[in-house]
Amino acid sequence: MQAEINKAIQVLKKGGLILYPTDTVWGIGCDATNEEAVKKIYELKQREDSKALICLVADDRMLTKYIKKVPEVALNIIDISEKPTTIIYDNAQNLAKNLIANDGTIAIRIPDDEFCYQLSRKLNIAIVSTSANISGQPTPKSFKEIAPEVLKGVDYVVNLHREKTCNKPSSIIKLSNSGIVKIIRE
Repeated sequence: MQAEINKAIQVLKKGGLILYPTDTVWGIGCDATNEEAVKKIYELKQREDSKALICLVADDRMLTKYIKKVPEVALNIIDISEKPTTIIYDNAQNLAKNLIANDGTIAIRIPDDEFCYQLSRKLNIAIVSTSANISGQPTPKSFKEIAPEVLKGVDYVVNLHREKTCNKPSSIIKLSNSGIVKIIRE
């Protein structure tokens, strides 16, 4: 696994795109602070940049680099969630401008996956994680279902967990600093 992490980090540091297994589905990823790399993902997915993407961070400490004020309830949700949960936070910071939604929010998940954890921790940067499909197409459930144009459109394909069938996408919860909690996707 360490060799795959090191190869992925080399690509990410150069502004490249990786295709990698997450705690949910296969994802297309890049350095979440690199505006040009984020632009490449929107182009590959043929997706409007007004539709926000999810980021992965290693832990609570890293989360505070990208959110001005993490609501206390967010940490509770992260601790008690039994399935992967992405939270949309207000007041995003220190990320590529084209990654932050028009209302200043960002969707971030702390994955329960050793590869994703180690990758983010060693890189010490948030990593974009968007499903490995062209916008409007079904989310691939396994590596074999990933479209050829996606495979050709990334700079590196992580050679781990290619045989496993991935889980469904994460739950998404929007937490506003005013205390309003809204479930976007169960």
